[in-house]
Amino acid sequence: MTTILTRAPIAPLLDRLFAEASQATSPAMSELSREERERLMLSKTDYLEFYRRAKDLWLPVSRETGVLLYQLARSTRARTIVEFGTSFGLSTLYLAAALRDNGGGRVISSEFEPSKVAQARRHLIEGGVDDLVEIREGDALQTLANDLPDAIDLLLLDGAKSIYCEVLDRVESRLRPGALIVADNADYSPEYLARVRSADSGYLSVPFGDDVELSIRLG
Repeated sequence: MTTILTRAPIAPLLDRLFAEASQATSPAMSELSREERERLMLSKTDYLEFYRRAKDLWLPVSRETGVLLYQLARSTRARTIVEFGTSFGLSTLYLAAALRDNGGGRVISSEFEPSKVAQARRHLIEGGVDDLVEIREGDALQTLANDLPDAIDLLLLDGAKSIYCEVLDRVESRLRPGALIVADNADYSPEYLARVRSADSGYLSVPFGDDVELSIRLG
């Protein structure tokens, strides 16, 4: 069995996009002190300002996390995936590649920065997987509050860390038993970690690697 992940057009596309991501800079972010950056990033009210300033930064998952996403989606034969934080679409490419190799499905992704949405859509077209992805433009607290599938197989949290719990609130009732949640940079959301690691949370959760929390929705 083969995978489109290691062949053209996706493999060279990912190589190019990771190289571009590593070179990206943000003058708007460099104007802020480290303390102010952290305050905005961790705020439940000012997080949009942080990501507006970071619109030129790619903020992608690592290559290793991308492969993990693909593996999890393939091994569970996922058909329906929700992603919080499209950015430029690197993680979306991994997820969509898994769905293509699974025989089809849909990724519902959310991104509030219009310029990133436009770029992500171009990358998905270039990768030949745009037919598998719906990007909802706007704040995920609104875009993921309605019109979700009845059974979600995998949820990726990779947007504003301060609202991981609030995004989970929108999606939780649609997570099927056995659904997986991957939370990137979860150490920036202690509230989220406390929730999914609680014995009576309905999840079984474990840190995976340096910055990923992997959780399974219990039946």
